[in-house]
Amino acid sequence: MIRIVIAVLVVLGLSVATVSAQSTPPKASASAAAPINLNTASVSQLETLPGIGKATAERILEYRQKNGSFKKVEDLMNVRGVGEKSFLKLKPLVTVATPKGESAGQ
Repeated sequence: MIRIVIAVLVVLGLSVATVSAQSTPPKASASAAAPINLNTASVSQLETLPGIGKATAERILEYRQKNGSFKKVEDLMNVRGVGEKSFLKLKPLVTVATPKGESAGQ
């Protein structure tokens, strides 16, 4: 009798563990996606970044228009509304590849 109870508990325990493992969806990793290029991104693309709303995204585009391409990701901190704390969250999610047709020395 005890063997049957133990066998049932083992089977139920394994079933519950299997079901809970299957029912937990994998978390999307921001680092799994390609980084967003600050030199080519649109407002809507920038808004997908954590902590970047429409106003900040527009300021990023405005900065890019006034100052040219971002030379390094740290230049993002020159945009009003992006401080060091925000930048540290964004750093692994952005890149500054030079847009086509623009030389790196500009």
